Amino acid sequence: MEVKKMGKICCIGAGYVGGPTMAVIALKCPSIEVAVVDISVPRITAWNSDQLPIYEPGLEEVVKQCRGKNLFFSFDVEKHVSEADIIFVSVNTPTKTLSLGAGKAADLTYWESAANAFLAQRISSVNAMSALCEATGADVSQVSHAVGKDTRIGHKFLNASVGFGGSCFRKDIVNLVYICECNGLPEVANYWKQVIKVNDYQKNRFVNRLVSSMFNTVSGKKIAILGFAFKKDTGNTRETLAIDVCKGLLGDKARLSIYDPQVTEDQIERDLSMNKFDWDQPIHLQPLSPTSVKQVSIAWDAYEATKDAHGVCILSEWDEFRTLDFQKIFNNMQKPAFVFYGRNIVNVEKLREIGFIIYSIGKPLDPWLKDMPAVAQY
Repeated sequence: MEVKKMGKICCIGAGYVGGPTMAVIALKCPSIEVAVVDISVPRITAWNSDQLPIYEPGLEEVVKQCRGKNLFFSFDVEKHVSEADIIFVSVNTPTKTLSLGAGKAADLTYWESAANAFLAQRISSVNAMSALCEATGADVSQVSHAVGKDTRIGHKFLNASVGFGGSCFRKDIVNLVYICECNGLPEVANYWKQVIKVNDYQKNRFVNRLVSSMFNTVSGKKIAILGFAFKKDTGNTRETLAIDVCKGLLGDKARLSIYDPQVTEDQIERDLSMNKFDWDQPIHLQPLSPTSVKQVSIAWDAYEATKDAHGVCILSEWDEFRTLDFQKIFNNMQKPAFVFYGRNIVNVEKLREIGFIIYSIGKPLDPWLKDMPAVAQY
């Protein structure tokens, strides 16, 4: 029996998964022609330009090495699908927008692993513990380290933060909730709902702590936002916690100066103007008014973003944020100068020695904050 030699691969979807995955396949398999197709003409145009539509470390070099040789980006879907020996489908798992299960139920032709739900549950668990640590004066990093020593648990995904983001966790959980509800398991559905509710609680708690610390209002105050992507080393902003934090601050009429090494100004403006569909949607997640968008400026680096700021929020764990000159930042900020850590990536005590008032998720509270309510009083 003759085995046909594979000559061409086609991937439908030129997004955060399809583009990089196919680029690596093209690099590792130079004898195979790889085509990435998408109905979005601007996205395909960007893949064929010097300014790729997404950022991942090393991706630009791989694409430049393979593009035009055995890696091609095209919006002619029908042609490349018909010619392919293997077809990959790399598009978002859609949720219903109408009728029963709107915002939750994936179309029945799609499925996702329950693994993401378990990982999200783990993140919400450590974040719930961070709230308890703040209330009791404990350090969540020490608790996580001790818990992770148990080999049945391990250390992964035990870092407290403002919450989880990305395109998969929330989507897969709400789909799981819908499946449970459809199968007559309301108690199980409510259990998984709590994972998302704790995540939303953590984000709201962070915003409330920030506002209450700054004399119960951030109206007219400049707040620097460092990091807008949902994690470091990517320009991906899907379900990033920064959107919720920014909208919460803008709801109190703060002036935001946002810096992220890879997220564009257009992307930030689109994200802050976007509606979010949830089964229990907080008011502050509604689309922003044109007036609110005007309260947002985009900075070219962290020092520009923090100049004359009243407070700094670090929301993504970019490596460059670990090595910032915080003495320089402190000198150029309004006083008292606040730092709010959504990611525990720097030495809090060193910043206190400089003169910052610090709030760090799950850490013992700064003496200033101990006398402040956890929720802003209006």
